This record gives sequence, structure tokens and C-alpha cells, in this order.
Amino acid sequence: MSIRNWTLLFLLSFIWGGSFFFNSVLVRQLDPLTITFGRTLLAAIALNIVIVAQGQRMPSSLSLWGAFALMGLLNNMIPFSLIAFGQQSIDSGLASIFNAVMPLFSVLLAHFFTADEKLTWNKMLGVLLGVVGVIVLIGPQSLRSIGTQTIAQLAVLGAALSYAVAAIYGRRFRGLSPLVPATGMLTCSAVLSLPLALWVDQFWTVQPTSTTVWALLGLALVSTAFAYILYFTILASAGATNISLVTLLIPLTALLLGVVFLDEQLTTALLIGMALVFAGLLTVDGRLVGVKT
Repeated sequence: MSIRNWTLLFLLSFIWGGSFFFNSVLVRQLDPLTITFGRTLLAAIALNIVIVAQGQRMPSSLSLWGAFALMGLLNNMIPFSLIAFGQQSIDSGLASIFNAVMPLFSVLLAHFFTADEKLTWNKMLGVLLGVVGVIVLIGPQSLRSIGTQTIAQLAVLGAALSYAVAAIYGRRFRGLSPLVPATGMLTCSAVLSLPLALWVDQFWTVQPTSTTVWALLGLALVSTAFAYILYFTILASAGATNISLVTLLIPLTALLLGVVFLDEQLTTALLIGMALVFAGLLTVDGRLVGVKT
């Protein structure tokens, strides 16, 4: 990838790293489908305002809106709900480890469903190195609870698979401005999630606290609206496999933020985990092993 794409990928990892924190706050008061509806609705409103302010117009093609709806289902409604459900029972560290499996799914799916992102030994080795690095960063002790909340863990794994499928499907939007598919996808996601949030969660009965409101705004405007503009920008130029690498960076950036802003200790395990993640990223990219990808 280019230096620009790497920079955008790191920025996206910082932004999405905050989504696990926001979710951990929100699940204390809101149900999963309510969180999904709230974040997609607010994000869609914000992006539609940006579209109007910039003098742009959303496409009128019904087939394209159908593609936005399917992308919203795969990339928003299904994974958002599954992760929020999973985080009701498992901590954010274990959830981020399961989420880091997404590049493995992406590499395999891209091999079978794309013409230009075939599986190579360096890609598979790089992703495996990255996943091991994430486990070291979060702490192997997080793995001890595997199997104790099986349904919640399978839900987060299901979210990772859904994200991977979405990354492959989202390649079809390469010819559009990143703002357009982001807006269309989130608008459709909000519409699709509303009936379920009304029927299952009955969210109108909840009286959210100010903390919940601020967490939802942060999740919607920063970790969703702005994040998906970056997402489609990277996907258009770097492909599905490379955009999936963001899940390896999320735990790393979260821990680095803790060191810089919260005076958390820079441990040997953190340094080893960072080295493994970076080695994995460079191996996928081909630079570390001299492979042209």
C-alpha cells in the first residue's frame, strides 16, 4: 500500500478502537438493536447533511440503492448487532481478539471471489503473525474464557465474517466518491434496523443518561460516519484484504493511547505484540519478505 493508505489505515484504527469503548458504555443501558439503529441513524443524518452542504446528490439508481442496502446489512446491521450482543457477556479485549480474525476471513474470501487479490503465502503468514501479536497485546489470559460464553463469542466471530464479506462486496463501489456509498449504506442500515429496534427492543421505553447520549453521539459521528468515509477511501485504492488489516491495528492503537494519555506502562509484552503486528502487516504488504503484491 502507499504511505497515504497506511496513514489512513492507522487513523481508521484509532477511530474504530474507540467503538469498543463506546459499546461497553452503551450496553449498560441500551439493547443491541437500539445501539445499531441509533448509531446508523445519527451517522446517516450527519452524512446526508454533508452531501447537501457540498452540493452533491445521491444516485437515483434502484439497483445501486439495493447494493447500498445489502452493504448496510453486511457491514452495519449484522456486525454492529452481533458485537453489541457479544459485549454483553464478554469483555472488549476478547471481543477485539475475535474481531482480529477478520483478515483471515478476508484473505480466504478474496482468493475465491476476486481476480486480483489471490491468496499468497506471505499474506497468510502475515495475517497469522498479526493475530498472534493481537493476542500478546491483549494478553493470553483473555483466551481463558473461551468456551464459557460460547454464544457471545460466536456472535463476535460472526461479526468478523460479516465484515469480511462486506469488504469483498464493497469493491463494487470503487467508482464512486467515498462519501456516497458511506451515506447510502448508513441510510439503508438505519431504515432496515428501525423495525427490529421497535419490535424487539421497544427503545422508546428507555430514559438514557447523559453519558449514554454522549457515547452514542461519539459512536455515531466519529466511529461510524467519519470512519466509513475513510473505509471506502481505503477500500477503493487498496482492496479488501488491506482494509481488513485495520482489525489488527485496533488493539495496538488502543494500548498506545493508554500509554500516551493514561500513563499506562509500556511492558515487554506490549513491545513484543507491537513487533509481531508490524511484522505481520509488512509481511502481508510484501515489503518485509521482498514479495511484490
